[in-house]
Amino acid sequence: MNIAGKTILITGASRGIGRALIEEALRRGVKRVYAGTRGPLSHADPPVTALQLDVTSAADIERAAAAIGSLDVLVNNAGIAPYDDLSNPEVLERIFAVNLFGMLNVTRAFLPLLKRSRGAVVNHLSMVALAALPLIPAYSISKAAALNLTQSLRALLAGDGVRVHGVVLGPVDTDMNRGLDIPKASTESAARGIFDGLERDEEEIFPDPASQSVAAGWRQGAAKALERQFAAFVPGNAAA
Repeated sequence: MNIAGKTILITGASRGIGRALIEEALRRGVKRVYAGTRGPLSHADPPVTALQLDVTSAADIERAAAAIGSLDVLVNNAGIAPYDDLSNPEVLERIFAVNLFGMLNVTRAFLPLLKRSRGAVVNHLSMVALAALPLIPAYSISKAAALNLTQSLRALLAGDGVRVHGVVLGPVDTDMNRGLDIPKASTESAARGIFDGLERDEEEIFPDPASQSVAAGWRQGAAKALERQFAAFVPGNAAA
C-alpha cells in the first residue's frame, strides 16, 4: 500500500512513535491523518485532525468512529509497559485493557470503513511478543496475545480484502524504554521502517536494527508456517 493520498488513523499519537508516524505520514503525502490521543494535541499542519481517543473508553471509540467518514489505514500504536513482577493482577488487567482489548475494540469499530476501502490494519507489537522479557512480563504477555490477535484477524479479514500487519518493534528511544541502557533506534527511523514495511506489504514488519536481526528466522520458522497452515481452516482461505 502506497499511503500517498490515503486517510490514516494513529492511536497513541501524542508522543514517541505515534508522533513520529504523523510526521512521516505527512512527508509521504497522506491526505488526512487522524491523531488519536487521550489528551490535547496541537499540530499546525491542516491535514492533521486530533481526536479524543482513549482506547479503553467505549464512548471515545464510538465518537471517533462516528467522526471519521472514510479510512484506509488504522495504526494501533497505543500501548503501556510498566515494570512489574506479575504479583499484582490489577497491573496485568490494566495492561491488557490497553494493549489487547484496546487494539481489538478500536479495530472492530473501524472495520466497516476499512472493508469499504479494502484498507489495512497495522498493529504495533514487540520483540517480546516472540520471547518474554522478564523485566516487563505483563507487557510481554499482552504483546504475545496481540500477536495472536493479529494473526487471527489476518486470516478472518482476508476475504474482505483487509490486510493486517504486525510491527515487531525492537528497542526504540521513547519514554517507555527510558530505563533500559541498551542501543535504541530513533522514533523517526522506526516510523520510516513501519511505513516502508507497509508499502512492501510485509505481514510482519521489522522496522529497526534489533528486530531486523530476527526477521529471517521468524519468516522461515515453524511458527509462521503454522500460521499459514491454520489460516487455511478459515472458509475461503484454502485456495490462497
